[in-house]
Amino acid sequence: MHEAIRIIESIPNRFRKEKAADFNCTMHFELENEEPILYTVNILNGACLLQKGLHNKPDCVVSCTADDYVAMETGSLQPQEALMSGKVKVSDIAVMMQFVKCFKRYDTTTASNHNFGTEESVELKYVQRPEIKGPLRGVRIVDFTRLLPGPLATMFLAQLGAEVIKVEDPDNPDYVRTFHPRLHDYSAFYYALNACKKSCCINYLNPEGRDILFHIISTADVLVEQFRPGVMKHFGLDYDTLSEKFPQLIYVSITGHGSHSSRKDIAGHDLNYIAESGLVHMNGNTPTLPGFQAADVAGGAYMAMHAITTALFQREKTQKGCHINVAMTDAVLPLIALPLAAQQCIQETLKPGLFELGGSLPNYNIYRCADGKYIALGALEPKFWNNFCDAVHKQEWKKCIIGSQEEKTKVIQEVANLFLSKPRDLWLDLLKSTDCCISPVNNVQEVLSYDYYDEQNMFIENQIISCKTFKTLRHPVKFNDTESNSYWLAPYLGEDTASILSSLGYEEKNIKDFKSKGLVK
Repeated sequence: MHEAIRIIESIPNRFRKEKAADFNCTMHFELENEEPILYTVNILNGACLLQKGLHNKPDCVVSCTADDYVAMETGSLQPQEALMSGKVKVSDIAVMMQFVKCFKRYDTTTASNHNFGTEESVELKYVQRPEIKGPLRGVRIVDFTRLLPGPLATMFLAQLGAEVIKVEDPDNPDYVRTFHPRLHDYSAFYYALNACKKSCCINYLNPEGRDILFHIISTADVLVEQFRPGVMKHFGLDYDTLSEKFPQLIYVSITGHGSHSSRKDIAGHDLNYIAESGLVHMNGNTPTLPGFQAADVAGGAYMAMHAITTALFQREKTQKGCHINVAMTDAVLPLIALPLAAQQCIQETLKPGLFELGGSLPNYNIYRCADGKYIALGALEPKFWNNFCDAVHKQEWKKCIIGSQEEKTKVIQEVANLFLSKPRDLWLDLLKSTDCCISPVNNVQEVLSYDYYDEQNMFIENQIISCKTFKTLRHPVKFNDTESNSYWLAPYLGEDTASILSSLGYEEKNIKDFKSKGLVK
C-alpha cells in the first residue's frame, strides 16, 4: 500500500470536530501514481466521511503526485513551497486552509493517527530546566504567539529571567517549526526565536483541555497572543473572559492594525505595515523591499517587551492587570520620526534622496569599494568629516557639506570614485586610526563572525542534535547578574508539559489520563 493511501485513510481518525463548526465542504484528492489514488472527503454538520473515488461536486480539488503528497504531509516538503512551485495544485486555497485546520497533523507513528493509547501505555517525560537569573525572575508568561514578533519578544524576556510557557495546540502548533531551512527536525527560524522557553501542548479547544489551561493561566503574570482580533474570543480566551477570572493578569495583543480600528480585520505582514507607515518610501529613491522585518521586530517584538515591563511596573502600584494593544503599524511609525518632522517644514513631498540622512550628503552615505564590498561613512558632524578629508588628502571637500545640493551631489560622486580605488578592508585598515565614523557594510555571514559581536557576547552557541553549532541571539541589553546564566535550545513540542502540570499539583495518573485522551501532549 502506498504511504499516500495510509495518510488519506487516517483522515477520519485525525478529524477535529471542534474545528469544523459552521464549515461544510467536499474535497477531492487526485494523486498521480501507477494507479491513480482518488478519494473524496466530506465534512458535513461536524462529521467527516471518507470515500474511495470521486463523488459529488467538489468545493476544492487537491492534485499532485502521490510522492509529493506524502512529502508534504510528513514535513519534508513545506506546504507553501509545494504550492508556489506547482508541485501541489489546489483549486481553492481558502477552502483548503479551512479544511486543514479541521484535522490533527499526520504523525509517522501509527498510534498517533488512530485512537489514543491507554493510560498505562503513556510515558511521561519530566524536564529539569536551569534557573535563569535576571530582573524578571519570578515572572511567569503564557505565550500564545507564533512566527516572529511575539516569539522574539518572549525569548528575550526569558533570557532576562521570566519563565515563558509556550502554549500550542497539539495538532496546530506554531507553524514556524516546519519552515525551511531546517536543522535536523525543526526549522532554523524556530530555533532562532524560541530558546529558553518551556513547551506546553494543550488541546484548549476541548473544554476539559481549556480547564487545564485556565489552571496554568491562574498562576501567570502575563499572557501574550498574536492572533487576529476575535480569534482568542472564539477560543474562550479573550481578555474580558480571562480578566473576570484573573483580574491581575496582564494581557498583551500583538496585531497589525490594533484590536479596535477600522482596519483591525485586514490581513497583513511586515511589508504592509512598513509600507503604510512610510518606511518603504524612505528606503531609497525607488521604494525598495528591505531584507529584514522592521515592523515585526521594532514594532512588534520590541514594543511588546516595552509594554510588558511597563505593565508589570504599573501593576506593582495598582494591583490590577490590563489589556495592552501593540499595533505594529502604529509602533513602527517612530522609525521615521525625523522625516515626519522634515515633511512638515516643506510644501512638496519629501523625497528619500533629498533627506539629509537618506543619501543627500557626501559625509553620510554608503560607498562601493574596489572588491565589490561596501563601506558606510557616517561623518555627519564637521569634525568627523574634516578628519576624513585630512586622512584622504582632500581638504577641498571640507566646505561642501554646507554648500548647495548640486555641490554635495558632485562631491558624493568624487567620494564614490575614491572608494572604488581600493578594496574595503584596505580602506578600513587605512582609516582605523582616523576618528571619522567609518564601518564595514557587513553581509549576514560576516555578522556571524564579526569580532565586535563576539566581544559583546551577542550570540548563544548551542549544539543541535546533528552536532551542528547554532547561534541564537542574546538579549542586547546586558544586566550584571545575567552573565553566568545557562540557556537551552528551543524545546520540542510538548517537551515540558508533564513538568509544568506536575508543578501545578496534578498527579502522574491525571497527566497520563490527559495524554491518553489527547488533551495534552
